[in-house]
Amino acid sequence: MEVQKGYHCAYQIHYHIVFPVKYRKALLRGEIVKSLKEIAEGIAERYGIEIERLGSDEDHVHLLCGAHPKYAPGQLVRLFKSITGRELFKRHGWLKRELWGGEFWTDGYYVATVGERGDWKAVEKYVRMQGKEPKEVQLKLW
Repeated sequence: MEVQKGYHCAYQIHYHIVFPVKYRKALLRGEIVKSLKEIAEGIAERYGIEIERLGSDEDHVHLLCGAHPKYAPGQLVRLFKSITGRELFKRHGWLKRELWGGEFWTDGYYVATVGERGDWKAVEKYVRMQGKEPKEVQLKLW
């Protein structure tokens, strides 16, 4: 989490972005997650985005990333969702049967900035733990 430098600026911007799979379908498992991470690495390299952590539960993705201020948070989401969706459909043709209409991601998303001094470690741990069983089990009344 260093200060990054562009041609005419220095910046330290970190986003926590969350977006769900269309219809909240639990498709983010195994080969899909592996492909998603490969595609994300390509996006990061091509557009100069620093993907600090990528975590997923079965029906949504958490992305911690840093980017040049020329990219608005909405642009990052649009970029990531469009490229990953298109590539996932290419690599895994069976997804078209699960998600009719040609869209992998739902239209909505969540985005927040993450400060380095306050909540960065907590958010990073939360994203890292996505898709893993919690160690503590809450008791149910019924």
